[in-house]
Amino acid sequence: MSRAKCAAASLAIALLAGPAAATPNCLKDQKAYQLTGDTIEWSMTIAPGSDCIQGLRWSTMQIYGVAVAEQPVNGQLKLVGPGFRYFASPAFTGTEKFTLVVFGKNRREEGASTVEITVSALTPPTVVGELH
Repeated sequence: MSRAKCAAASLAIALLAGPAAATPNCLKDQKAYQLTGDTIEWSMTIAPGSDCIQGLRWSTMQIYGVAVAEQPVNGQLKLVGPGFRYFASPAFTGTEKFTLVVFGKNRREEGASTVEITVSALTPPTVVGELH
């Protein structure tokens, strides 16, 4: 499949998944994985009822596939091409975790990496003092 057809198919899949209301920087501490059997940890902060879309490909990598090793408990996870979309439950509080396994080729070496993502609920700021 040509790059143009592949890009068009990825866009069609993303559009079918629904409108994006994602926070552009919901992930922090995002370290690159190497597809060498390594395990990395990412953290995400998200408001209850919101969603986050994240790609998993780095510039020197070709992703063959992504698998869910551990599903989230307080939200929903959908794989979208070489990435994912996480939907936080409207009642989500505290933290939870999900785990993905990425398969592909980094430069000339094939392999896999495990990505563990800890999700923390964004809490609204509290107002201190009395309202008059």
